Amino acid sequence: MRILCVCLGNICRSPMAQGALERRLAQAGIDAHIDSAGTGAYHIGNPPDPRGLAAAASRGYDNSAQRARQVRTSDFAEFDLLLAMDASNLLNLRRACPAYATCEIRIFDPQGRDIPDPYHGGPADYEHALDMIERAADALTSEFSKKTLNP
Repeated sequence: MRILCVCLGNICRSPMAQGALERRLAQAGIDAHIDSAGTGAYHIGNPPDPRGLAAAASRGYDNSAQRARQVRTSDFAEFDLLLAMDASNLLNLRRACPAYATCEIRIFDPQGRDIPDPYHGGPADYEHALDMIERAADALTSEFSKKTLNP
């Protein structure tokens, strides 16, 4: 399974989501490749936001080697599932999706909630976003575990 976590700039939410989902799927024994990208080109080549790195590190995730990139047309063919952090990015992904694509595109949180963008906030906003990301990653892992056991 190949999954792409997507937010706006690929320096806050999607790197944290990548780390949380990678760990949970690995712990569940689910073979998956997780990556992240942004719908915007604002931060291409930049590392994750230091506030996001600190929040992630406090929970044992190391996203420091990651560099921001923008969603590419090829991602719609290379990934099985694209997970948007909010409705705005979901809409942008659906608009950019080529007609030939067979990937699934949906919101990251299985309950359909937006993960708020902490970029203009402080450390508490990153902790809150990561709390929501971890709960959603737990739910996704449970969903994928059921599919793996009952294909």
